[in-house]
Amino acid sequence: MKFQYSALLALAASAYAAPPTQSIKEFPRQASAGCSSAVTLDPSSNPFAKYTLHPNIYYRKEVQAAVAAITDSSLAASAAKVADVGTFLWIDTIANIAKIEPALADVPCTNILGLVIYDLPGRDCAAKASNGELKVGDIDKYKSQYIDPIVTLIKAHPNTAFALVIEPDSLPNLVTNSDKDACKQSATGYEDGVAYALKSLNLPNVLMYIDAGHGGWLGWDANLKPGAQELAKVYKAAGSPKQVRGFSTNTAGWNSWDQSPGEFSTASDAKYNKCQNEKIYVDTFAPLLKSAGMPNHAIVDTGRNAVTGLRKEWGDWCNVNGAGFGVRPTSSTGDDLADAFVWIKPGGESDGTSDSSANRYDSFCGKDDAFKPSPEAGTWNQAYFEMLLKNAKPSF
Repeated sequence: MKFQYSALLALAASAYAAPPTQSIKEFPRQASAGCSSAVTLDPSSNPFAKYTLHPNIYYRKEVQAAVAAITDSSLAASAAKVADVGTFLWIDTIANIAKIEPALADVPCTNILGLVIYDLPGRDCAAKASNGELKVGDIDKYKSQYIDPIVTLIKAHPNTAFALVIEPDSLPNLVTNSDKDACKQSATGYEDGVAYALKSLNLPNVLMYIDAGHGGWLGWDANLKPGAQELAKVYKAAGSPKQVRGFSTNTAGWNSWDQSPGEFSTASDAKYNKCQNEKIYVDTFAPLLKSAGMPNHAIVDTGRNAVTGLRKEWGDWCNVNGAGFGVRPTSSTGDDLADAFVWIKPGGESDGTSDSSANRYDSFCGKDDAFKPSPEAGTWNQAYFEMLLKNAKPSF
């Protein structure tokens, strides 16, 4: 998962220092799974005030394998703690739907399982590293072979709470990259697919957040209102499903929650973007969403935003060198519009390969501020994980 921007976005201004609030204690794996009765999530309430984001089995296993490969005992001890941090599980292929059932096996009633719904036809139309398996036009396959089976699985587990991030990148790309042929061709499928996902996944034990990029993407003065209108348009096309809680920001991103002035605030075009951090973006975008007729509470990815001053440009999205784990998942955000800081991107999994000969190579992964060498998107990078750990704020 990554972000590609139009020329206007290339010299953006922002920041991504660790938020000042303290994170809650990480919860280790627990034996019991689910509640004793069906879960009903109130879309008017913050689910993360009641439920802890679950440390899913797949990320735990990746981290545990990473710990075994670390020879420094002190670093290994710190690394082991990462396994207990709640992290979203990416369902980014039809095959990976099979991960949901095992991931449910140890979710206690106190926890909420986070899933990223991410397999639209023509996915990632403005970049290459996370291009998906479904081609433009495969909307029927997306509905019947991807969304419908996920719905069936969630319905089969009414005693577990779910938080869903819906299709990162998709609707923001339609706002800012509509000049690209791939995005033009994908537009109808994106809107139809997201609407179908929202309508179909509108279940009592589910709350959904539609991805809205971040302040360096839709936070530009020219993008704010069109961005809110695009999300609201699709939400209404889905029948205004009540289990939509709002939007997600900074997914797999690097922006600060509240650093001021912003990391690129001295850029020549910074005056055109007042959303110099994610807090300003949330507080600015949310009222526009409400005016457009859509719920407007946010979750913010703080998984890798601990260190600032690393990127040459705001739009540099791939494996930023020198990054660190940010604030752990917590509902203590200090902002009523921000439900929680969460880890959406699993820290240690690559954003894209630095191998310029690879079919999915994207030039952003070869930039001077990108970590090298890096494997294909989603593949574990041990050295990058250890860097995130060493640069974590707060430290482990």
